[in-house]
Amino acid sequence: MWFLTHAWLIPALPALSFVLILLFGKRFLGPTRAHWIGIPFVLLAFALSLVTAGAWLSRAGDHPPDERAALSGVDARCSAVGAAAAAGPEEFEAAIAPSTGESAAGAAEGKESAAGKEKADGKEKEEVPSQPVVRCLNWFSSGQGDQYRSFTIGTLVDGQSVMMLVIVTLISLLVHIYSSDYVNGDRRYTHYYAFLSLFTSSMLFFVLAESTIQMIVGWELVGVCSFALIGHWWEEKPNSDAALKAFITNRVGDIGLLVGVIILFFGAGQTFSIMDLNIAANSGQIDHTLLLVGSCCLLAAVASKSGQFVLHTWLPDAMAGPTPVSALIHAATMVVAGIYMVGRLYPVFWEGLSIGGSSINLMAVIGACTALFGALLAFVQKDIKKVLAYSTVSQLGFMVTALGVGAWTAAMFHLLTHAFFKACLFLGAGSLSHACHHSFDMVEDMGGLRKVMPRTFWTYVVGTLALAGIFPLSGFWSKDEILAGTGGLNDANGAYTFALIMLLAAAFCTAAYMTRTIWYVFYGEYRGHGDPHESGPRITVPLIILATLGAVAGVANLPKFAGDASLWLEHAIEPIGVMFPGKATGFTHAAFNPLLAVISVAAALAGGGITWLFYAKGQFAWMQGLSERNRMARAGKTLLEKKYYLDILYTDIIVGSIKKPIAAGVYWFNQKIIDGAVNGVGSSAVAAGEYVYTKVDQRIVDGTVDGIGSVANSTGSGLRKIQTGRIQQYAALFFAAAALLAGVIVVVIGS
Repeated sequence: MWFLTHAWLIPALPALSFVLILLFGKRFLGPTRAHWIGIPFVLLAFALSLVTAGAWLSRAGDHPPDERAALSGVDARCSAVGAAAAAGPEEFEAAIAPSTGESAAGAAEGKESAAGKEKADGKEKEEVPSQPVVRCLNWFSSGQGDQYRSFTIGTLVDGQSVMMLVIVTLISLLVHIYSSDYVNGDRRYTHYYAFLSLFTSSMLFFVLAESTIQMIVGWELVGVCSFALIGHWWEEKPNSDAALKAFITNRVGDIGLLVGVIILFFGAGQTFSIMDLNIAANSGQIDHTLLLVGSCCLLAAVASKSGQFVLHTWLPDAMAGPTPVSALIHAATMVVAGIYMVGRLYPVFWEGLSIGGSSINLMAVIGACTALFGALLAFVQKDIKKVLAYSTVSQLGFMVTALGVGAWTAAMFHLLTHAFFKACLFLGAGSLSHACHHSFDMVEDMGGLRKVMPRTFWTYVVGTLALAGIFPLSGFWSKDEILAGTGGLNDANGAYTFALIMLLAAAFCTAAYMTRTIWYVFYGEYRGHGDPHESGPRITVPLIILATLGAVAGVANLPKFAGDASLWLEHAIEPIGVMFPGKATGFTHAAFNPLLAVISVAAALAGGGITWLFYAKGQFAWMQGLSERNRMARAGKTLLEKKYYLDILYTDIIVGSIKKPIAAGVYWFNQKIIDGAVNGVGSSAVAAGEYVYTKVDQRIVDGTVDGIGSVANSTGSGLRKIQTGRIQQYAALFFAAAALLAGVIVVVIGS
């Protein structure tokens, strides 16, 4: 329990690393040794995450399967329902009873019991509930009397959060190690490692958030760090533009996040507690209209942060940052924040979008369209990082679709596997660039690298096969579970046939564009400059670790036919009980479908096979230059090259239509008002100066001075005439003056 109640230490460690690097990194370690602080702190955070995960698994297996035990680890200050659970069964049932007046017994009737049993391998098997461990402190308070509210900050530790703790810290640790070689000698090496640590801390803080307002803080911190790291080389304008684009696009979606949180706050009785929100939504205490509007607002935030169509445009441009940052953003931190948020508040979306028993909803449509449209954009990219960026967009679409069709565990499972093989691919792209004079142009500057970079080649191939969903690598198991969860060919939470078709098409495209990448990079003749070579161990060892995990991570949730070791994520990670949709709401798990598995692998093999025959064997010659001969093909290629014209829509039409009149108005105001005022003041000053010069200075001042001079000159001239030098004349004048003065005195005194 100590590790579960002190999980706050995990985000605190990289936060402390951030402070130490800024204060002492360059001063005491020099400009190229900041990793001496960053790596040990993240390593310690990873170790604590592993121990915390072990403690969670032990706790989940030890506690009795009682529905109220699902709240036994909750600090009463954190949750009204937690306080009711601590008070007793009657108070607990009253707390979760719907506000429609239904009795506590009626509310409990039909609800899934956490002690529910299922048949497995011919014997009864108990579902042990995921028992969240929540600890918190008072953060701030508001209001007085009946309006007094106290808001908390703390940690919520359960299966979902411990899985993310391990993923984030592991990927971050490998990125820290990788960066010590890749970014070595960078002009802002210390700054880079400081923000890398803060980025990790921010994501961990978000993952452990106990309340939605705390989640907002972590959400925004992640955005700020991504802005700093994407624009790391800000001297080049495209890099700073990419950072601003990411920041502003995410702010658009964040409006939805703020509005959605506010709606849920009032809808659930003025609480930010994630547990209370989930229980209120799950038990019918929040009006359905509020849930619908709130979930749609939160989806806007998911679309921006997790790169969903049509707010995905910032994500490929984020490749302007250093490649290790791209790996961290796309594999384990920023872009999966939206997926994690939906999973954390899943009852809100389940009830708000009426996911169970349906065939279509907003989340499923957004995810399915993103999965296919993102995959299509990867076909026309020459930059290997942008191919992987659009691949990330597509795979995030798979995860959102899974959540939209009710396959919660499949979404989290794919998040886990995707983190490993996508980090492997991004870091592999960095290794390739490192050997090719820092170029990412796979068409012009790469080729034939499999011979000189064997470790990079094989790890990249493993990551590609896992991404394409080839049996038996991890991507096959997680992607197959998502396809089964659509219910298009089997029983599930609904019949989302449209989503299934879109995802199968996306799976075909995924294998095709990744095969294209393999051909351009590793086969043919080398088209770049210099002599490429294999990267050093600080780059290749993380690649080997990630490729291995990407290959074997599928064992985390194998189908039921694999025996008792199967469905580890479903039993240990997925919440059950009053915090999560249960059987009473129609929630179920799709079974493994062999036919669907064969179809998905066949689609991937077809996509990869056709592409390989086209590039390597010269087959399908009719496709060569098709866009130049066929008007429809040319229009389709142009549509993809222009990225569905979304950048033009945002930059030229939406932003331009706002910016242009504003700029014109500001220019007019500047020219007519500000410049007019300045020019008027200047003209007035000139006129006043001229008046003062001509009238005052020249005529009055100079006239007075000249007059005084003339008088003095005249006086001097007159006096010079009587200045003869004769003493008799001076005596006579003196006598006359004395006589005159005496006369005046006599007259004055006499009168």
